[in-house]
Amino acid sequence: MKFNIIFKTKRQIVIEVLNEGIYEIDEYKIYLNDEHIMNSNKVVQSINDLKPNTTYSLYIENSTSRSDVIEFTTDFEFVTLNVKAFGAKGDGIQDDTIYIQAAINSCPKDGRVYLPKGTYNVTSLFLKSDITIELAKDATISAIPQKEKLPILPGIIESYDEQDEYNLGTWEGNPLDMYAAVITGLYVSNVTICGQGTIDGNASYDNWWAKPKNNLITRPRLVFLNHCSNITIQGVTLQNSPSWNMHPYFSNNLRFIDLSLINPKDSPNTDGIDPESCKDVEIIGVFFSLGDDCIAIKSGKIYMGAKHKTPSENITIRQCNMNDGHGAVTIGSEIAGGVKNVIVTDCKFNNTDRGLRLKTRRGRGKDSVVDNLYFNNIEMDHVLSPFVINMFYFCDPDGHTEYVRTKEELPVDDRTPSIKHVKFENINCINSHYVGAFFYGLPESKIEKVEMNNVYVSFADDATAGHPAMMDDLEEMSKVGIYAQNVEDIQLNNVEIENAKTEKIIFN
Repeated sequence: MKFNIIFKTKRQIVIEVLNEGIYEIDEYKIYLNDEHIMNSNKVVQSINDLKPNTTYSLYIENSTSRSDVIEFTTDFEFVTLNVKAFGAKGDGIQDDTIYIQAAINSCPKDGRVYLPKGTYNVTSLFLKSDITIELAKDATISAIPQKEKLPILPGIIESYDEQDEYNLGTWEGNPLDMYAAVITGLYVSNVTICGQGTIDGNASYDNWWAKPKNNLITRPRLVFLNHCSNITIQGVTLQNSPSWNMHPYFSNNLRFIDLSLINPKDSPNTDGIDPESCKDVEIIGVFFSLGDDCIAIKSGKIYMGAKHKTPSENITIRQCNMNDGHGAVTIGSEIAGGVKNVIVTDCKFNNTDRGLRLKTRRGRGKDSVVDNLYFNNIEMDHVLSPFVINMFYFCDPDGHTEYVRTKEELPVDDRTPSIKHVKFENINCINSHYVGAFFYGLPESKIEKVEMNNVYVSFADDATAGHPAMMDDLEEMSKVGIYAQNVEDIQLNNVEIENAKTEKIIFN
């Protein structure tokens, strides 16, 4: 066996087992300083309860082989601030917001804010730079779902000279007022949130989900990071979010490792992780079971995209298990700033509506350039439509206008988006339903190049019919092979479509 240490802090490390499988593998043993400490079947596994500034030796073994020994030294820790020393009770009754916030504000560089076992009721907590926040096993940050108690982050605040603006709140690609997240980071850096605890948004149809689009102030996220850098969130569980679970926004150097993100299947807009205009992002070993897209990569609508011209780029997603969402990995649809250099590898998609989904539309703009997307070594089971690229996505108030929906060729102008190169490789899809692959470009801005190498698609015996993409004037499909329209260059190498009702490949 072989493994790497992919993350290290004061009291945790995370290992990644190499070349054994996707997300879950045969059980193996973990030895720390020659002592057996735990068994695991996860490719990405956290090891907790270490001591700061201490050297350890580590190896792993299964029934057939043993790894080499790796030595490591945990990070330096200056001091630990236990939130209970600041007045927090963790009894599930008291509002602990001010006490935990006091501990955060008091924490020095290289310090740790520690939440021991308990349930800590809070409204919104705001991060500061250069600290670690650790949630112990059975520690829960529990959101108080009362709107009147939540801070509001204004969408746009105009500068004194009226020449610029300050943007705090956002929703679906526009600068709009929003409630602060349970954990909010504004212009902070060098922060780690880690441990074995839970962040619970306590959302339900009684408070946040009943009328999700009818709020003058948009729903809070569980974690919102605005213009942050060098942030890692590791080990914790996030659940019952009012809207998106984690929303990094104009932020860089982000790592999300060995997390669980859980929302009911029918909860609206409860995306998992939505990086928006972010650079250098890693999402590794994350379990998703949600009511919307597991991961949705964005870069704003036309106002934000044209003003800031900040794409989402250099994003790596691997060893993730994605379940029950609308899309497993989605690009768009708010991508007016563009998306480039995305790698998705070694992942499992189960029971999602779509697997690898790219959605855009006229009106996203000339800066909305999508390029260099690579998807490799992925297993899909009961995904209704494994591969979808849709340039007629009918979102927004004008989504059903003739401009958006017409299949006639229109002039290319400042509102026209483009999709350049997308590559799918070594992907196995079983029990599909609607269509194996659905690629539909604009007649005036065709999808430039799609490659599919070593791809297998089979359909469920009881496959249902439905719309593979959200676009007007599209009939329902069932067991359709590869359907492509307005694609300049499509290359298929060792692509197998089994038990389709139609011709295996339909090019228009």
